[in-house]
Amino acid sequence: MALALLLGSGALMALGAGLGSSGWEGWGDQGDPLAWQIVRDIRLPRTLGAWLAGALLGLAGAVAQGVFRNPLADPYLLGSASGASLGVALAMAALGASPFALQGLLRLGITGAAFAGAAGAALLTLVLARGAHDTLRLLLAGVVVGVVLGAAASMVLLLNPAIMQAMQSFMLGSTAFVGWSACALMAAVLVAVLLAAWSLARVLDGLALGEATAQSLGLPLAPLRLLLIALLALATGTAVAQCGLIAFVGLAAPHLARSLVRAMHRWLLLLSAGMGAALLLGADLLARWLLAPQELPVGVLTAVLGGSYLLWLMHRRNLREAA
Repeated sequence: MALALLLGSGALMALGAGLGSSGWEGWGDQGDPLAWQIVRDIRLPRTLGAWLAGALLGLAGAVAQGVFRNPLADPYLLGSASGASLGVALAMAALGASPFALQGLLRLGITGAAFAGAAGAALLTLVLARGAHDTLRLLLAGVVVGVVLGAAASMVLLLNPAIMQAMQSFMLGSTAFVGWSACALMAAVLVAVLLAAWSLARVLDGLALGEATAQSLGLPLAPLRLLLIALLALATGTAVAQCGLIAFVGLAAPHLARSLVRAMHRWLLLLSAGMGAALLLGADLLARWLLAPQELPVGVLTAVLGGSYLLWLMHRRNLREAA
């Protein structure tokens, strides 16, 4: 399955490099400097960025579902989505510009605000839950933080109506302005989080058997769970800061991986990352191709596809229970 995901991702990347604003345009004439510059500086980093962001969200989803022992857990469960939205709204209100049209230091300011907001929301959730000891309290705190910070972001938008249209780019998700520097950052975070989560896979396996069983294995659950939540927040915050809010990838990728292969968490983490990468890259290609030369927000497309998948999953489970 890992090999199939890699081969599929490679094919999608080759397709993405040849997909232009008017549909399939090929790689262009390498003798034409302008055509080659479009492929090198726009299509390739965008395609790679979509793959990396999807891998981060898929990995974060697998960690979240393992930590909370809940198949419906997603990377935004700790309020990071609302925190990122609030951070971007505040930054845009101060800078007065679109989050994806800025260059240089201003662009770094927007992505930094998104990451700071996501990380701050996760930290606030941990403070309200008094650490990571009680999973139920942590879930409730995440819901409360998400609602409160989401309301605060809405208030900022109401007080600054000029930024509402620009804010849609972030809230609906977009990979259109991902550059090589963003790809390098996401790749570095992906490698670091994947290695750290891989080393903690035994903790996730123990938690899957229950709290009592995990403790009987001699695992110090509180600090290890806290470390896993920090990895979850880092992966989610990095993806959100670069591509905006993209729904359902982190939720659906681990589900798809588990439905195809039964594996311990060491393999599940890798497969979820690969599945998330392929899902978001495929959705990004569809968003660019369906209404070309216009473009759908990739976050809207992933929400439609992910929601349809979950509805089909629920329907199949109901039929199985009725039988």
